[in-house]
Amino acid sequence: MGDERTLKELAAPKLDDEPLGIVFPTLEKPLKLNSGFLNLLPKFYGRGGEDPNRFLKEFLVVCSSMKPEGIDPNHVKLHSFPFSLFDIAKDWLYSLPPGSITTWDALQKAFLENFFPASRIGSIRKEICGVKQHSNESLYEYWERFKRLCASCPQHQISDQLLIQYFYEGLLGNDKNMIDAASGGALVDKTPTQARQLISNMAKNARQFGSRSDVKTVNEFDLTSVKSQLQENAQQIATLTTLMSKFVGNESKAKVCGICFDFSHNTDACPTVQSENVNALEGFSGQPQRKYDPFSPTYNEGWRDHPNLRYGHKPQFTQANPRPFVHQNPQSQPSNLP
Repeated sequence: MGDERTLKELAAPKLDDEPLGIVFPTLEKPLKLNSGFLNLLPKFYGRGGEDPNRFLKEFLVVCSSMKPEGIDPNHVKLHSFPFSLFDIAKDWLYSLPPGSITTWDALQKAFLENFFPASRIGSIRKEICGVKQHSNESLYEYWERFKRLCASCPQHQISDQLLIQYFYEGLLGNDKNMIDAASGGALVDKTPTQARQLISNMAKNARQFGSRSDVKTVNEFDLTSVKSQLQENAQQIATLTTLMSKFVGNESKAKVCGICFDFSHNTDACPTVQSENVNALEGFSGQPQRKYDPFSPTYNEGWRDHPNLRYGHKPQFTQANPRPFVHQNPQSQPSNLP
């Protein structure tokens, strides 16, 4: 009730500096971070596929190269950390409660709690417990993948004895027999440190000297290339099928004659074909346009069957048929002729 400021004054933006979540300590000497050092810092955006623990390791490696006199290395890390965050990670930094971070350990803990929660730790623990060697994976590749998996979660809290046991149980039969033979009969007779050293040496040796089965011959097929080629062929067949279906659909709609090339009718309905069919039918029905006629005035194949043209037969001239080679239609003759 005692505030007599106007609405405009109350809505005016505050010009005072907002306190940050990080409280930087007061130093006797000013800390200067040059641009070359800042460009070497790794970048973290806060996305789902990023590894926070790997980012912190890279950040510590870069900060270890910056050693100003009279300044604690943790102060260098505390001042340099905001320059490595972007996007979602930068928003998280600005959303911290004012004055909540005073040391590097507190900042590192808050960062991991936000971007590496307990649920993610549990999923990585399950993946470590159920690790398996792939069928096409060598001992070296399996060992390196297992070490990367363990390094991605330093908080897994699994003992070395269980780690070696999980790795050994996930081995394939051949590699498991090789490790047992190299350990003198059984790997359980070794300590966790000795077992780890033995597996590491065998993995390195397998990488340096591969077996003959690892060398591919000329006639050996690469399954990956074969699968990709089959997928490409299937895609081409599907494309051709689509084009042919469109072509057949368009062809069925269009009316083009294959004889006279007219668009008004199909090939089956061409007048030329129909006229030839009619002429053929007329020849068989006794009309004058038939081709086989022994009594036709024009020569055709039927003349050889004429009775007056047979070999050894004399032509007969009768009053009804004075011309033996001409067959006269009775309907066309006058009725008064003898």
